[in-house]
Amino acid sequence: MSRVCVFGPRLAALALSGVLVACSSAPPREQPIRSIESPIEQVTQAFGDEIALRAIAQVGTAYRYGGADLKGFDCSGLVFFIHRELGLTVPRTAADQYSASRPVNVHALAPGDLLFFRTTNTKRITHVGIYAGEGRFVHAPQTGRTIELRDLRDDYYGPRLVGAGRLHDDAT
Repeated sequence: MSRVCVFGPRLAALALSGVLVACSSAPPREQPIRSIESPIEQVTQAFGDEIALRAIAQVGTAYRYGGADLKGFDCSGLVFFIHRELGLTVPRTAADQYSASRPVNVHALAPGDLLFFRTTNTKRITHVGIYAGEGRFVHAPQTGRTIELRDLRDDYYGPRLVGAGRLHDDAT
């Protein structure tokens, strides 16, 4: 039975060089420890990543008005369900989620942040999505459609974005 290397020659070479470096006789030089993020920021972002991953996992699930379970979701029901799965109690409506969230600059979004939209001619928040990273978000659009991944520069949703927020800081 022949073996096939699934990692490719570059990874094999990298692993071999790591072994050779570890076996060298020169003592290791002291390197200053540099931390880009504090441990709290790292935990918070790991939690945000988990929120985004769980949202992406629901892509293709049916939209259901008032839905907040695997049978179907509306926009705020998706946010409510994912946060509840992770042990957080959050408000049920998009407007209340907006009020409860800590504001985040839309130019500094992180996966798991919430995006709030005004999709009608009112002054209130009418829609919410979950930022997935790389300029995309997951949301439950409307009856007859499914949970989808959209680009923030979308012609419809882009101009209707009114803010962003985070509900998960207390998880740290």
